[in-house]
Amino acid sequence: IWGDPPDRARALATLRRAVACGVTLIDTADSYGPYVSEDLIRAALYPYDGLVIATKGGHTRHGPNVWRPVGNPDYLRQCVLMSMRRLGVARIDLWQLHRVGPDCPPETQFQAIAEMRQEGLIRHVGLSEVSVEMIERARRFFPVATVQNRYNLVNRLSEDVLDYCVAHDIGFIPWAPLAAGGLAHAHGALTRVAQDLGATTGQV
Repeated sequence: IWGDPPDRARALATLRRAVACGVTLIDTADSYGPYVSEDLIRAALYPYDGLVIATKGGHTRHGPNVWRPVGNPDYLRQCVLMSMRRLGVARIDLWQLHRVGPDCPPETQFQAIAEMRQEGLIRHVGLSEVSVEMIERARRFFPVATVQNRYNLVNRLSEDVLDYCVAHDIGFIPWAPLAAGGLAHAHGALTRVAQDLGATTGQV
């Protein structure tokens, strides 16, 4: 997720088509591009009637495959404020900590997020790539609305996190649900199941 899309017009049309098909949650991050995704979402969908715009912060990008988590409270505040500016909103519907940064204690990061929520900059708070133990630590500072972990039919390492979220009424947002396309190709493991159901592998 690096740089501008090769066809900006097509990217904007895809976003609008998704909403026309009934999508109401748009999930992004300031590190996608970086910044490109949020700019595209605003250009295509603002003022977001009937939509929930979710974004993430806490990563820095120094190259196409470089993702460096930073949990410094000042940096997290900058992430929130700049996402608000790019998206054109006075408050972020759902802001997710992209990763718990290794540079300061998790509680320091959670306290900073709690303060921004109390200030009205963030409506709901989510976490990404966290353990059950980390969710419980975060819940001492704010209600955790969502957790976004890698999860699909071939990667179920977050099964315990999913179970915890279900038990505690926390939304679970799987990332890479199609295993980066590995589950959706024509001759993949789901092909026979999809044929029997009269569906596509992506729908299965």
